Amino acid sequence: MGRQRDPIVKLSRREGVNLAETPKVQKYMERRPYPPGQHGQRRSRKLSDYGVRLREKQKLRRLYNLSEKQFSNLFAEAVRQQGATGGVFLQLLESRLDNVVFRLGIAHTRRQARQFVTHRHILVNGKVVDVPSYRVRPGDEIAVAPRSRSNEVIKSNVEARKRGRLSPWLEFDSESLKGKFQRLPSREDITVPVNELQVIEYYSR
Repeated sequence: MGRQRDPIVKLSRREGVNLAETPKVQKYMERRPYPPGQHGQRRSRKLSDYGVRLREKQKLRRLYNLSEKQFSNLFAEAVRQQGATGGVFLQLLESRLDNVVFRLGIAHTRRQARQFVTHRHILVNGKVVDVPSYRVRPGDEIAVAPRSRSNEVIKSNVEARKRGRLSPWLEFDSESLKGKFQRLPSREDITVPVNELQVIEYYSR
């Protein structure tokens, strides 16, 4: 299965969480707090154990906007590393360049962050990186490319993020449009509406 290109509101309603993490999507979900489709308002039957695990896996995959292959490969990498698999897996997801661009507030959503990276708007340690899956390391500097600093969309995003809270493992200067990935986040730092243990059980079946 490839990357999801369905409307983000539809996917969010299907999973029951705000996948875009934006007020606009939250408003739609509160207006229609049930799955999309003709039978969305009907009472759904109870999911099996497998169904519960599948939904958690899909929720996490769609939250970070990864294809099934990317997601499973990253999970396999987490299994090989030392430490709690669930926590390591979330660290790997959070270390993706597109996610870091989103967390810094340069992009409004992860989908938009992916576009900014592929369109060469982002620098890592002073060099253009156009690969959304690029692994950001502690100490790396992430910045908006000089030619893109007048981009009205980016400027609007940064201004809006000033009113929010920056993730504790990041720092960002809204004047220079430069940020830093200070450290790997701990599990307690990462607030995602997903039970990663269910995802581990899904892949361990």
